[in-house]
Amino acid sequence: MKKIIFWISVFCGAIGTGLFSFAGAAADGNRLFFEVKDQNGMPVRDAVVMVYPKSGASGPIDFAWPNIMNQKDISFQPGTLIVPRGANVSFPNYDRVRHSVYSFSSAARFELSLYGRDQSRSYRFAKPGPVALGCNIHDEMKGYIRVVDTPYAAKANHNGRLLIKDLPAGQASIRIWHPGNRVRGGDSGMNAYISPGTNSKNISLNLR
Repeated sequence: MKKIIFWISVFCGAIGTGLFSFAGAAADGNRLFFEVKDQNGMPVRDAVVMVYPKSGASGPIDFAWPNIMNQKDISFQPGTLIVPRGANVSFPNYDRVRHSVYSFSSAARFELSLYGRDQSRSYRFAKPGPVALGCNIHDEMKGYIRVVDTPYAAKANHNGRLLIKDLPAGQASIRIWHPGNRVRGGDSGMNAYISPGTNSKNISLNLR
């Protein structure tokens, strides 16, 4: 297993003692920008970043996007979906052919019986972790659900960039997940200090 290297870039801040820390003005509380690249410097799409403040987080986890994994054009859309632990995820079928969704992942082992167009099935994801999806009818269909237990989570866009906002200041641990990451389970980790204002981190993952 190769070491994963983290590069840290500055918007307008200062380095905290012993940990990476950057500060600046922010309109939405304390914000953390990430840019994720692979070992060749190319953007990594759909990398999931999870932040766990040492101070913790209270209240239910509620993301802005719906807990829906569509089946359309013989593919899972979105290809990667972040959901909170305990979420009921819907799997509507918009194709003219039938699908049967399954997973053998340790975080969720299930199979949704065969169903056709404009029908839907659902499953409750009770355990945090990565879930790889497949279809019993179409081997080419692959998708992922990352079940998280923190409200501070987001995935990278096609430019490898993402934003997590409204973070409490202070020490935090960060997890970065991607199915192609060359570490057990696809998760890499680091510690950081979240300064008041705007923080920024560049991350390099060693992908398969």
